[in-house]
Amino acid sequence: MSNDKTPSGRRGAWAALPAVAVALLPNLTCPACWPAYAGLLSALGVPMLMNNAVLLPLTIVGMAVAVGLLAFRAKRRRGFGPFAVGLLAAVMVIGGKFVFVNDGLMYGGVLLLVGASFWNAQPRRSTANVRCSACAPPTDFVQIEVGEKYPQKRS
Repeated sequence: MSNDKTPSGRRGAWAALPAVAVALLPNLTCPACWPAYAGLLSALGVPMLMNNAVLLPLTIVGMAVAVGLLAFRAKRRRGFGPFAVGLLAAVMVIGGKFVFVNDGLMYGGVLLLVGASFWNAQPRRSTANVRCSACAPPTDFVQIEVGEKYPQKRS
């Protein structure tokens, strides 16, 4: 674990979890599932979530938070690639769930958002050990052999 206060590693990938959970709530098209979801949401004290008028803004807010976290300090992590993929994924989820009512589009967006989150969470490779030509040792360096007390320049 690092000592800095920025979210790093695989912990940052879990930032998309709330948006994914809200996106996976049903569209209320399956009457057999209504009692189960109503019981679950009532037990949590949020039966109002069964209405699409409330579910759409919650999904938009969840997606905005997830995509916003992908953009937060993007230059220090993986750049803006994960943010662009996350933005496309959010559009796919909202479009698939509320506009086109297409489960394939919605689940594809969810998978894309999870993939963008894990892509963003991967640590960058350190370039500290890479040497440029200005930093490389000179070609006429002195080589020390085993047991030699005073190294001599070889020609």
